[in-house]
Amino acid sequence: QVQLVESGGGLVQPGGSLRLSCAASRSIFTINAMGWYRQAPGKERELVARITNSGSTNYADSVKGRFTISRDNAKDTVDLQMNSLRPGDTAVYYCHAVYNIRGYWGQGTQVTVSS
Repeated sequence: QVQLVESGGGLVQPGGSLRLSCAASRSIFTINAMGWYRQAPGKERELVARITNSGSTNYADSVKGRFTISRDNAKDTVDLQMNSLRPGDTAVYYCHAVYNIRGYWGQGTQVTVSS
């Protein structure tokens, strides 16, 4: 099993930046892939960014060039650096991990982009 704990959400003005962090309960070397999803009110949960244990990444078109996902193997964390934030980025952000073909979710962290 894998437990995931997110941190770093909050309120930010449009154009601002936030960094989310997801801490895993086991070595991320053993986790096939980790990613960030988000869910806005009234909308379905969507993939934001994903990184595999080989380092391959993919991003939603809406965040390309603004968001960066990265792994810290020493800390067993996956971070999401979010720049040039827009009101449309407002959502609950969830960390996700795939381990032994099963998916695991964190509890979510709120990101609100508003002036």
